[in-house]
Amino acid sequence: MTDSSRGPLDGLLVADFSRILAGPYATMLMADLGAEVVKVEGPGGDDTRTWMPPVRDEVSTYYLSVNRNKRSIALDLKDPADLAVAHDLARRADIVVENFRPGGLAKYGLDYESVSARNERVVYASISGFGSGGGAHLPGYDLMVQAMSGLMSLTGDPEGPPYRAGISVFDVMTGMHALVGVLAALHERHASGRGQHIEVNLLSSALSGLVNQSGAYVAGGTTPHRMGNAHPSLFPYEPLPASDGDIIVIAGNDRQFAALTRALGAPELVDDPRFAHNEDRTAHREELRPLLEELLARRTKAEWFEVLSDAGVASGPINSIAEGVAFADSLGLEPVVEVGDGDAAVPLVRHPIRFSRSEARYELAPPSLDQQGAEVRAWLQRLAEEDAR
Repeated sequence: MTDSSRGPLDGLLVADFSRILAGPYATMLMADLGAEVVKVEGPGGDDTRTWMPPVRDEVSTYYLSVNRNKRSIALDLKDPADLAVAHDLARRADIVVENFRPGGLAKYGLDYESVSARNERVVYASISGFGSGGGAHLPGYDLMVQAMSGLMSLTGDPEGPPYRAGISVFDVMTGMHALVGVLAALHERHASGRGQHIEVNLLSSALSGLVNQSGAYVAGGTTPHRMGNAHPSLFPYEPLPASDGDIIVIAGNDRQFAALTRALGAPELVDDPRFAHNEDRTAHREELRPLLEELLARRTKAEWFEVLSDAGVASGPINSIAEGVAFADSLGLEPVVEVGDGDAAVPLVRHPIRFSRSEARYELAPPSLDQQGAEVRAWLQRLAEEDAR
């Protein structure tokens, strides 16, 4: 049960008992890099199969976005025969990933203690919303964590209501943290010969991912608040209006601000003591902003993007997703890849990591429910017969 290409994680078997986003995103990244990922689904399938619209060929694009390069097997864990298959798969796996409610797999003998008793080399990653302690009873939805971590208190107009981010940002972040933990545990296994249990949760990932904002409170005793698109510690670092719409303008240090003023045709602004250094510009942002807006109003956002880029000033238009993909393509990043073969091929977003010797693979389109169930069962049966010889 192997594919032709070899990636940096080639030879590793992943038993994926996760669903929705954080876990499937982590295991898709593993699969892209060569790991053999078996997606274990209940008889009803991953919930995201029904999260539509949008759809492609009557399949949810949400599901398609995080499940390529995997093989699906449908198992009813309440059925003894299916549970035996799940046990066999976990016993042979290098990596198990699950995001059941903490403790939820213990009754099936698929919790870390049970699996590691049969497979001491297993790296077992558990993903939850709020950890396995006092928050174990809480469901782990990204929107809850965006609200409860404080992110939504930072997002939106200062005079308006809080907003969620446009994606499930903490699901994605937690999936990446899970992958980092798995790779670190695999490295440690080379020395110890033993696996271990990794626990990640959305709230801890959120507080870590809030970086300077959570740090402002923890280290500085300051509770951040909504500032719209403004940055609490830098100016300019926000959209500013050109003649035909907004353009992002960034000056991360004094040298960059000097380059900006020259490009705008107002180098004298550097000599104004109100704007001499970053802390001055931040303190006097309400005085500097209208001066920059007056200068930017002389050209279109496209013209300014060219001028500012040539001057080494960070800037950019506010694109739609379609425009963002097109821009990446114009830079030669080849953001869209065809996954799978023939009529089953699906266009999806390229794996974000490039390797000098080991490239990501795009061989298996996201599977239909139980698409490889018979194949996986036959493979496990063959291994069992080999063990018995």
